Amino acid sequence: MKKAVKRIYMGIIFLFLYAPIIVLIVFSFNKSKSRGQWGGFTLDWYVDLFKDRQIREALYFTLLVAVLSTLISTIVGTIAALGINNMGKFSRSVILNINNLPVLNPDIVTGVALMTLFISVKIELGFVTMLIAHIVFSIPYVILAVLPKLRQMNKHIAEAAMDLGATPSYALRKVIIPEIAPGIISGALMAFTLSIDDFVISFFTAGTSATNLSILIYSMAKRGVKPTINALSTLMFTVVLILMLIINKKSEKGEEILL
Repeated sequence: MKKAVKRIYMGIIFLFLYAPIIVLIVFSFNKSKSRGQWGGFTLDWYVDLFKDRQIREALYFTLLVAVLSTLISTIVGTIAALGINNMGKFSRSVILNINNLPVLNPDIVTGVALMTLFISVKIELGFVTMLIAHIVFSIPYVILAVLPKLRQMNKHIAEAAMDLGATPSYALRKVIIPEIAPGIISGALMAFTLSIDDFVISFFTAGTSATNLSILIYSMAKRGVKPTINALSTLMFTVVLILMLIINKKSEKGEEILL
């Protein structure tokens, strides 16, 4: 009886959380503009979505920032994780506590702090500042994804490779990176997902010259929700969901290999 009650309770919670998303997805295929009635199935709103120049530009900026920030944060985060892993216990603890601050802080705190920093050093808000902001909040997640793989790796493997004549850079490329590749891939996917999904930090650091999809949806929603917004939100939700499923699958495979 208790199990049944718990399952019903959890079902109600999940229904409460996901019902708005389900409604949004369903009405993105609604022929009628009204959200109060079903006018039949259509893909017109998805067609109109890609005809809109403003949306295409926002999509371009979103993907460009996501790809660049993912590449840079993955490289920097991986190098940082290698350095942190080789530190002493006290130094590693201090650096990890600093690294966790952007993860634990609310997005609005990070966004306002970065905006204040850019303004104080007289950097004009725009594409560059938004890119820097995305790199800053993505790096900690990459570090947290790579570090467990470094700890699982036998620390003597690289030493053995160098004893056999490999240079440090060769050992890094051919021994260490292949061993921690699942963590690097998970970190990169997480960084890409966070960048696409981010609104608050982008809102405070983008200025007026650069607009991504999340900012565009927010500005369009203030004038009234259009069916094209439902279509756009559905596409964004689908992309993020697929990426999260890939990340979880990679994590499960890593755990299986470890076991």
